[in-house]
Amino acid sequence: MGFREALDSGKFLVTAEVGPVKGTETDVLLEDAELLKGKVDAVNVTDLQSSVMRLGSMAVCHLLKDHGIDPILQMTCRDRNRLALQSDLLSAWVLGIRNVLALTGDHPTLGDHPDAMSVFDLDSVSLLKVIGRLNEGFDMAGNQLKGAPDFFPGAVVNPGADNEAALEMQIIKMEKKIEAGAKFFQTQGIFDLDLFEKFMKRVEGFNTPVLGGIILLKSAGMARFMNKNVAGVFVPDPLIKEMEETKDKVKTSVKIAAELIKGMKSLCQGVHIMAIGWEKRVPMVLDEAGL
Repeated sequence: MGFREALDSGKFLVTAEVGPVKGTETDVLLEDAELLKGKVDAVNVTDLQSSVMRLGSMAVCHLLKDHGIDPILQMTCRDRNRLALQSDLLSAWVLGIRNVLALTGDHPTLGDHPDAMSVFDLDSVSLLKVIGRLNEGFDMAGNQLKGAPDFFPGAVVNPGADNEAALEMQIIKMEKKIEAGAKFFQTQGIFDLDLFEKFMKRVEGFNTPVLGGIILLKSAGMARFMNKNVAGVFVPDPLIKEMEETKDKVKTSVKIAAELIKGMKSLCQGVHIMAIGWEKRVPMVLDEAGL
């Protein structure tokens, strides 16, 4: 069962993600992906995450497809104009890739090539509209395609806004993305279930599946860094203290993630696990969470 079919079935979904390497060595990445096979419904492949130059998302998605894993192609607008975005989408379809997550993308100044020129010809909302238009058999200029894709498009939302105005902005963006064609959402990392429940009550009328984001904490330092530098992510002090005092960081990280997943089961339609280098721990999290 592919991701689209799993979502339509109404089951509690699980997606994970892998980050392509900086280089051509893919053995470890594929070993990690193999551990996820049969345990998750799809695997996201990041697109030059944090504006760091890496192997391309499309190539890795194709490799995952060859290994029997349904990939979700993350596509950012940072590095391509509308010509390249449309061409890459058609190329992805021909390579057997069916799911796309539309992202605006981080600015290049955040990455390892800060002098790179950003494009941002489109944003995530307009990219979703492009995907919908391609699915209908036309490009952005209205030219008819000789063969059309049938992508299953998704988007991201950040429920962790720390004030009412910011939360309202996220909800407005979410509405715009749904109107543009988003069929599912994956969220930024969630550590406060009360805050997430508040968000989900606000958007329950949208009738669009939401997969709550789970980030595996590696240390108290990582938690503090995210609180300071990652918009919309807030790790509560008790969790930071727990990571700080533990003698087994992996065990504690897995426990925290599993508890968050259990708490999300009644709130949303699934979870998206961002292991950030700890992909081998994802099966442990799923076992601990009863998935």
